[in-house]
Amino acid sequence: MPEYRRILLDGAATQVRGEGDELVSADGRVVGADDAVHLPPCVPSKVVAVHLNHRSRVEEFMTSLPPAPTYFHKPTSALNAHRGAVVRPERCKYLNYEGEVAIVIGRTARNISPGEAGEYIAGYTIGNDYGLHDFRDTDAGSMLRVKGSDTLCPLGPGLVTDWDFRGKRLRTYVNGSLVQDGSTDEMEWDMHYLVADIARTITLYPGDVLLSGTPANSRPVQPGDVVEVEVEALGRLTNHIVSGPAPIRDDCGAQPTESEEVISTTFGGDWEFRGIRGPKR
Repeated sequence: MPEYRRILLDGAATQVRGEGDELVSADGRVVGADDAVHLPPCVPSKVVAVHLNHRSRVEEFMTSLPPAPTYFHKPTSALNAHRGAVVRPERCKYLNYEGEVAIVIGRTARNISPGEAGEYIAGYTIGNDYGLHDFRDTDAGSMLRVKGSDTLCPLGPGLVTDWDFRGKRLRTYVNGSLVQDGSTDEMEWDMHYLVADIARTITLYPGDVLLSGTPANSRPVQPGDVVEVEVEALGRLTNHIVSGPAPIRDDCGAQPTESEEVISTTFGGDWEFRGIRGPKR
């Protein structure tokens, strides 16, 4: 399966092809994959993410799925890349990882059927749909700051074409320890369905990204942690967490909170602890 990456090569954004441990540009320049400065493997006009899709995540939250998927938007200013730093702003505590498969659109898509959707997909990459749950009390509907803050959408390392999404394992590691372990087979709505559903009313352009949902056990990470998402035959997306250089301003807007909603969501929907949880976990 061919893999294509975007890197900074001699100061310019360049598409390269993966050949073993090396990345090769169209003009023959070669750089080691471990030495490259990576960029997101595509340039989307929009990033759309599904809320709940993996059955293990639904069970973890002790809820049920709606009749059809629901979505939120991550602005392109949130884009990040393989080995990039994910910033947790000062005064925020609850930054959660969510390992996912990302669908990358290859042809303009509008009003297509699920059976046709595969023809409009360029390939797949790995995404980590980070969430800053400190803002969940005010942004639960839009998820704008929760999921759309700067650096919270790493994609990569590469775009893999001719990848069959069925029966693929998805794992997330924090500092080398396995924290999420799921499969694409536990998705209620598959990749083709998601593309067709969005494209009923929203035109999808080449490079656009759809994040397909995460399995159970999304949890908070801390500055200094290394988070890796591994998807079978797509590779491994690696990022590290850093503390933001400036605190969230307190002279405007909603402030970070630590309500039961915030904490229960952050730690996996443990609603049975509402009202009896101690002040610290």
